[in-house]
Amino acid sequence: MDIHEYQGKEILASYGVKVQRGHVANNAQEAVAAAKQLTAETGTGWHVIKAQVHAGGRGKGGGVKLAKNLQQVEEIAEQIIGMQLITPQTPPEGKKVNKVLIAEDVYYPGESETKEFYMSVLLNRGKGRNMIMYSTEGGMDIEEVAEKTPHLIFTEEVDPAVGLQAFQARRIAFNLGTSGQAFKEMVSFVTALYAAYVGSDATMFEINPVLKTSDNKIIAVDAKVNLDDNALYRHPIYAEMRDVREENPIEVEAKAAGLNYVDLDGTVGCMVNGAGLAMATMDLIKYAGFEPANFLDVGGTADAKRVETAFRIILKDPNVKAILINIFGGIVRCDRVAQGVVDAYKNMGDSIKVPIIVRLQGTNAELAKELIDNSGMPILSATLFQEAADQVKTALAN
Repeated sequence: MDIHEYQGKEILASYGVKVQRGHVANNAQEAVAAAKQLTAETGTGWHVIKAQVHAGGRGKGGGVKLAKNLQQVEEIAEQIIGMQLITPQTPPEGKKVNKVLIAEDVYYPGESETKEFYMSVLLNRGKGRNMIMYSTEGGMDIEEVAEKTPHLIFTEEVDPAVGLQAFQARRIAFNLGTSGQAFKEMVSFVTALYAAYVGSDATMFEINPVLKTSDNKIIAVDAKVNLDDNALYRHPIYAEMRDVREENPIEVEAKAAGLNYVDLDGTVGCMVNGAGLAMATMDLIKYAGFEPANFLDVGGTADAKRVETAFRIILKDPNVKAILINIFGGIVRCDRVAQGVVDAYKNMGDSIKVPIIVRLQGTNAELAKELIDNSGMPILSATLFQEAADQVKTALAN
């Protein structure tokens, strides 16, 4: 589950990570009030207005601007709130900005120059260990750094048996070139950041930039956070941070119906039971020369109501030109699934305007094929993987 920057900073601050302070606002009037409150709390004279959407690169799209007085705070907030923000990480049409974060100016003059770093914590799936990825080149796309100057990206792997060790935090601070008070602050920052990552059951914390201020403080200026959905039962407060306005509406509807659905860019809709079979089905579609339009796992049950719900969700995607149903009848019998498909097709009437290919294998597979073939419905049936692929080719060729 993605959360907003201000929410990520709340989590970080709760674990002792120093962050760029700020208050969230839903309109220009609230933005001015937030700016006044922030000045009273921090003494900041300038304010940074930051669009709150689930996407990076906001500055490039005009979603992050500096205000030097309260009039500019109001004007900029009016410009940003309600805009369709387009960044390299948003859909082509962009994302609507519903709120902004009014943040303090942390690039104030002082005894030394400011310096930006990059830091993230995530799982190295290949080694089964968490790792801290960091670079001296903060404030820019890490992908660009990896492409042009890969030697400037460092990683520190953490042994799950012992956790992050003090010497590792010191090594990170040393590799980033900090010294004196900034070195001590960086060690504390890294230690607290890793504790926040583990304690919140996150799948990723990305801080870009981590800032060394002119008075040698180390703070998180940004916070891109992804939380593990499967662990939200342990964190009811975090679960309340979900903003469905930022999510794909079809995926939101599918989740409410108990379906595992991920929207993709292809033309062949998938309805499958089991994640492994779903992945194999997507491979099958690509092997046939097409692209899957979605990942949809209906789970262990596939009765008429559930199949109909899945049909309606898949068909909300206008790019879908055919639907491939691939069910293995182990716990659920194939003939029951076939009857569910036929009943769902009848209930939906003329709303299904694309070819339906059904491949059922397992208990009562032959009986299921007979049910579909004798239903009088324009449903194509198959029992073998290759046969299903051929049916997809034939359906989309017409």
